[in-house]
Amino acid sequence: MRIRLSNRQRDVLCHVVEEYVSTRQPVGSKTLVERTDLGISPSTVRYELAELEGLGLLTHPHTSAGRLPTEAGYRLYVDELLARPEPKPAGLGLELPLAHAEIEDALRATTEMLSQVSRLLALVSAPPLRAATLKHVEVLLLQREVVMVVVITSTGGVTDLRYSFSEPVDPGLVTWAAEYLNERLAGERLGSRAVKLAFDEPGLSARERGFLLVIRGAFEQAADDDRQLFVGGAAGLLDEMRAEEIGAFRSLMEALEKRAALLDVLAQRTDPRRPFARVGEELEQPGLRDLALVGATYGLTHQALGTVSLLGPLRMDYERALRSVRSAAHELSRFVEDVYSED
Repeated sequence: MRIRLSNRQRDVLCHVVEEYVSTRQPVGSKTLVERTDLGISPSTVRYELAELEGLGLLTHPHTSAGRLPTEAGYRLYVDELLARPEPKPAGLGLELPLAHAEIEDALRATTEMLSQVSRLLALVSAPPLRAATLKHVEVLLLQREVVMVVVITSTGGVTDLRYSFSEPVDPGLVTWAAEYLNERLAGERLGSRAVKLAFDEPGLSARERGFLLVIRGAFEQAADDDRQLFVGGAAGLLDEMRAEEIGAFRSLMEALEKRAALLDVLAQRTDPRRPFARVGEELEQPGLRDLALVGATYGLTHQALGTVSLLGPLRMDYERALRSVRSAAHELSRFVEDVYSED
């Protein structure tokens, strides 16, 4: 059930979250009156704090202490941030490599910069190779009965497979296959229909079709190798953790060893055009339920290619984190536009 708050209650909640994130101390009514521009009396602040606590958005460690946000309080606060008009992304000072360099270098640089500026765990998922274009194909005769196929993509990915035949392979057939595949597939998406058609071309002879059928697996393997995650900032996240959060950090380290689980979390976004946030139990994966994740997608104009995210404690600075992932995603999008336009 969606909780409905008055504008004043929303203001009080947002100030409590921001003050707690800043000071790491429970927030009382006196602090809110002195440090914010709420423009209401201390008694009114106390009343609204009690109301928010009754709604399950705030709690307090003991009777005389101030309040701190609950998971539901953080979630509502983040919803408020996401509902605001998106500002123009600010630069992060990323020095991305030239467009001709491998995109992995740009993703690694983004991960490192994000973790440094946020002191949170940075997660950047690479574009799936099915979205990459084929740059070059090599078909080489290594021995009389052994052929190697090398598939090079626009993102710098390289897949090479060896195939053994029961009898010597005609060198002319090997040369033809390399020329044919480069002519037909250069610049095509790995997962596109054009790749399938090149192997099923009706004009091929039975000999040519049989040879291509054998080496087709190299292209299928390249297309399937599409889940890569760059991670940075684990040490910085540990610095930011409080004593009671170390257990969550330990579980997170265990989850990092199974990166497929994190990739599944990043894939669970609703609108690729908007930043997103997942708080506490919404992360679903064991080991992540005491944490929060904010992220944004990057990619081409009509196609999302990957995600830039920050993972940290529930009391993270959500506003700063969202601003950082928006900026990083914007810069990565410009980069991949250049990379893909070159192919």
